[in-house]
Amino acid sequence: MENEAVSEITTAPPVVEVLQEQVDKASGFFTGVAEYFKGLLPLLIIAVIVLIVGIMLSRLIAGLISKAMKSSNVDDAARNFLISVIKVTLYAMVIVMALSVMNVPMSSVITILGAVGLAVSLALQNCLTNLCGGFILLFSKPFSAGDTVELDGTTGTVVSIGILYTKMNTFDGKTVLIPNGNVTAAKLINYTETPSRRVELSYDISYDADYNIARSLILTAVSEESMILDNPAPVVRMGKHGESSISIDVLVWTENANYHEVRYTLNETVKRMFDRNNIEIPYNQLDIHIKNNN
Repeated sequence: MENEAVSEITTAPPVVEVLQEQVDKASGFFTGVAEYFKGLLPLLIIAVIVLIVGIMLSRLIAGLISKAMKSSNVDDAARNFLISVIKVTLYAMVIVMALSVMNVPMSSVITILGAVGLAVSLALQNCLTNLCGGFILLFSKPFSAGDTVELDGTTGTVVSIGILYTKMNTFDGKTVLIPNGNVTAAKLINYTETPSRRVELSYDISYDADYNIARSLILTAVSEESMILDNPAPVVRMGKHGESSISIDVLVWTENANYHEVRYTLNETVKRMFDRNNIEIPYNQLDIHIKNNN
C-alpha cells in the first residue's frame, strides 16, 4: 500500500507545471488579441479619420443648406426640421463608411437597421403621421402664425405650427393643440387669407312695418359706419317672407381686423334706429282661432 501511494505522488504532474501551462495559455490568448488589434490598428485609424472628416463635412453641408434656406425665407420650424433630417442622414452615411473601412459586413448592419426602423415606424405610426403632416404644413403654408382660421371644428388664431401639433388660441381664451395629421385632412377656412371679409346680417321686421323705411334706416346706419368699405358696395335687400316677419339681408365688407367690431356696432345702431322710428322687430308668435259651433 505504501508503494502504491508513493507511485501516485511520483506520477502526478507537479503544481508548478500546471500553473505554467495555464500562464502559457493566457499569454497565448492575449498575444493573439494583441496581434489582431495590431493588424486592425491601421484600419481603425483610417476609420476614425473617416468618421471625423465625415462629421465635419456633414456639419459644413448642413450649414450651407441652412443659409440657403434662410435666404429663401423658409419658415424657421421647417428649416430646423429639414436640417435635422439632413444631419441624421449624413451622420448615418458617415458611420456606414467608417464601418465599411473596418471590413464590417454591411449586409448585416443594413438588415439590423431595417428591422429597427420597421419596429420604430410601427410603434410610432401616429407620431409619424403628425410628423409628415407638420412637414407638409410648413412647406405648403395654407396658413401662417397670426391667421384666423376655422380648423377641425375649432375657430381661433394660429399661434404656431410645430412638427407634431398646430397651436391655436380660441376667441374665448382657450389654447388648442391639433395634431398635424388631422390638420392636413380637415376642411380649412382661412379668414385672413384675403385683406377684407364680408359681414352677413339679417334683420326681421313685422309685416305691419314699412319695409322702405326700415331699409332706408339700415342704409343710413351702414353709410355712417366708417369701417365699412364702399367697394364692394353694401347690399340691403329683402331676404324672405317668414311665418311672422319679413327678413332684410345686409351684406357689407370690411377689413379682417374690423369684422367683429362692424358686426356688433351695426346691430346696435340698427336696433336703436328701429326703436326711434317704431319699426317693430317681431318675436315668434302663434295665432289661435277658436271655432264656436254653437
